[in-house]
Amino acid sequence: MTDGPENYDDLAARHVSLRRVLRLFAPYRLRIAAVVALMILAAAVGLAGPFLLRAIIDIALPQQDLPLLIWLAGGMITAALASAGIGALQVVLSARIGQAILHDLRVRLYAHLQTLSLRFFTATRTGDVQARIAGDIAGLQSLMTDSANELGRSLSAVVMTAVAIVILDWRLALFVLMIVPVTVLISARVARLREALTFQQQARASDMSAAVQETLSAPGIILARTMGRGPWLTQRFTRISHDLAQLEVRSHTAGEWQWSLIGFALATLPALTLLAGGLLMQGGNPASIGTLVAMIALQEQLLWPFEQLLEVGRDTRKTRALFARIFEYLDKPVEITERSDPVTIPRTAMRGEVELDHVSFAYTDGRGPAVNDVSLTIPAGSHVAIVGPTGSGKTTLGYLLARLYDVESGAIRFDGVDLRDLSFETLSQMLGVVSQEPYLLHATVAENLRFARPGATKDEMITAAKVAQIHNHIAGLPEGYDTLVGEGGSRFSGGEKQRLALARTILRDPPILLLDEATSALDTRTERAMSQALETMSKGRTTITIAHRLSTVRHADLIVVMHRGRVVETGRHEALAAKGGIYAGLLVGT
Repeated sequence: MTDGPENYDDLAARHVSLRRVLRLFAPYRLRIAAVVALMILAAAVGLAGPFLLRAIIDIALPQQDLPLLIWLAGGMITAALASAGIGALQVVLSARIGQAILHDLRVRLYAHLQTLSLRFFTATRTGDVQARIAGDIAGLQSLMTDSANELGRSLSAVVMTAVAIVILDWRLALFVLMIVPVTVLISARVARLREALTFQQQARASDMSAAVQETLSAPGIILARTMGRGPWLTQRFTRISHDLAQLEVRSHTAGEWQWSLIGFALATLPALTLLAGGLLMQGGNPASIGTLVAMIALQEQLLWPFEQLLEVGRDTRKTRALFARIFEYLDKPVEITERSDPVTIPRTAMRGEVELDHVSFAYTDGRGPAVNDVSLTIPAGSHVAIVGPTGSGKTTLGYLLARLYDVESGAIRFDGVDLRDLSFETLSQMLGVVSQEPYLLHATVAENLRFARPGATKDEMITAAKVAQIHNHIAGLPEGYDTLVGEGGSRFSGGEKQRLALARTILRDPPILLLDEATSALDTRTERAMSQALETMSKGRTTITIAHRLSTVRHADLIVVMHRGRVVETGRHEALAAKGGIYAGLLVGT
């Protein structure tokens, strides 16, 4: 198992409280008050039945008063009809409130995850994120709709019925209500057992979601087939599914013997009540037959909502495990934040000057700084290439330029303004990024391009595609720009995906262009053609190329060579090649 009860107790204690859960309901307090009023009204109307029944048995039938009998029977039918109508309205309102709360929680969690740094996503399985947004919040469905509805309806029915029982005969009422503390204690014990199991169950469900997401995708299938690991993956999935099935059984059956005692006690209560009533009849103040019948009827009205109330309490305790998992993500600190008064720069005023001032950064894996005291000035409109051996810090520097991470010391400035002071919107307009692993949405080509600029015209998309050397390929497709690209762009080759990603960035028209191995998947001919197009497009635009293939950076205005997180050489291609240093060594290896 991925999480034990001890881990769960600590997690729940840190993230879950009754006050925090109740805050989710706060925006809907007026509508909840209306539902509570309907519940009380329905319970009050439902109580009329047993009293009318007592009047029928003790008065109307012995006296053979037919008009009174008709009125009393009609009153019972009217009360039942009114109670049913009020109950239906209450269910509709409760369902709407519950779904609104779940919607708010889903959006809040999704929006919060959007603000987290890349550090969170590189350390977290995608399947686990999906499980918490979809599975865990869906697991609260019963609490927000069914359980909340049953809780209010059952609680109001139990309170009103208990009052009616006391009014009817306080002696019998004491006998009936003494069973309550025992059943509540048993229910609480069962709920605690099932709560811890639910947390383990949801954690294992996350494992299953991650396994499906990783292996039942195009890259996952290719890996499994080419490595001959399909049977092993099936065995692993079988183990996870078996564990989940066992946890499901234990979650639903834990404490079932204790719970059956509650059912037994409630089932025998009418017989014991009749016995107690018979004993009272031996005394000087006996209970009437009508009172006993009404008491049994009230018990029937009491036992069902009381049992529902115990079940709701048991099941609601289980949802604490779901809240613990959801709130754990909501409590993840936001590392990349926007100032309360951020700096905005109009698009027409953006020049594209980049300055790195003693920049340092380290990951949390304890391997030392990935970028160490890097200082560099990139004039507006120039082309700078950043090269170096694997692990030299090139890609990390790209992440810092895009503010996917914040620098630990020093500063990065665009047009003289610290990145941390710029508004997110200004930063996204100033810098366009094409990574070595381009990501495409499962949508049409046009929708992928317009993701960068929703208002772009067809002509503007075609122009950007031509610059990226991808227009002819798109035009040759049966549906042209309306062609679906497939999951992650699976219908396109690696080079085509990179060119589509480049066209998307070009469409945004940023003054600073960051190319992180953007031509790594292109053949030599296409790379040469696109390099010429980029050279044309880059005029008047700052271009930063992070490259492993040095053929793409020979004509850069400045080449920056990194090694172990530091800048060790700078200069143009010819000078660095003649110097005989690290850059010259990289040339030999190409």
